[in-house]
Amino acid sequence: MPKDKDSRKLRVVRHRRVRKKVKGTPEKPRLCVFRSLKSIYAQVIDDAEGRTLVAATSSEAGADGPKTAVSAAVGKLLAERAVSQGITRVVFDRGGYKYHGRVKALADAAREGGLQF
Repeated sequence: MPKDKDSRKLRVVRHRRVRKKVKGTPEKPRLCVFRSLKSIYAQVIDDAEGRTLVAATSSEAGADGPKTAVSAAVGKLLAERAVSQGITRVVFDRGGYKYHGRVKALADAAREGGLQF
């Protein structure tokens, strides 16, 4: 079996394991990250109501350059939108991805933007 199929399966396993423990509430919604090969997406979700409160994507961030820099711009944009709606505390859901590279850059920029997790 090719390596990429194995890594996708492992990500799904990690994602399920993380989602058992991570729940978003109205007081502390869930910051969910999805990473594709070219883009990165982040949402703040209230799991009690099942709705997205704030979202940001790499195409909206308008940053160029390395993928980690674009991810940091997405984190900063998401934090600005969340703080403007009165959301300051979140639970971080890395989506089964390792906390490294683009995911870490997004999380660090969100923290700098005013989110606490």
